[in-house]
Amino acid sequence: MAVGLPEFVENPENRCPVILLLDTSGSMSGQPIQELNRGLAAFKEDVLKDSQASLSVEVAMITFGPIVKLMQDFVTIDQFIPPILEVDGLTPMGAAIEYALDFLENRKQTYKDNGILYYRPWVFLITDGAPSPSDPWQSAAQRLRQAEAQSRLSFFAVGVQGADMSILKQISPPERPPVTLNSLDFRELFVWLSTSMKRVSSGKVGQAVALPAVGWGQITS
Repeated sequence: MAVGLPEFVENPENRCPVILLLDTSGSMSGQPIQELNRGLAAFKEDVLKDSQASLSVEVAMITFGPIVKLMQDFVTIDQFIPPILEVDGLTPMGAAIEYALDFLENRKQTYKDNGILYYRPWVFLITDGAPSPSDPWQSAAQRLRQAEAQSRLSFFAVGVQGADMSILKQISPPERPPVTLNSLDFRELFVWLSTSMKRVSSGKVGQAVALPAVGWGQITS
């Protein structure tokens, strides 16, 4: 009989995976990236307050700008150390989405290989711009929407001031349009994300969950 990975032997709880897909291009410099860093710390702090979510919520972080980079492999929230993000370069958004989709499928296979049940994964995109001119965002959007339609993930897009909301609307599923962040209210955004993860992880796998109201942004119609 195969022995599972130590992380699943020690903690066999159902997993609630979320990928944070974060824009670190040059336009995020200054206060936006500072507030984003503070928001990440608030996310960890808030999830840790819930004992079930602490065991179930797994976070991975992928940044894009100037390159796509895996900043954090999937870990439970107690092992998550929010990095201090720095900014530079262009916005390879589509390439980052493609990377995230591949990365997520690999993690889901790891769950299956170790007999771990998991909730529908979330991919949470935050950007303040538009994809770079040569970026393959259209093909990434098509793949993303197909995954959504097949209930393989839930995708959320958040546009910081200056983001091209028309492109984010094309990337997002029709039933979940992008949200424009109020000012630089990253802390409230991440507390909302934390509250959502708590609700999901307290339910049954496959069960629909009512999410809290989006008080930190405006939905793009």
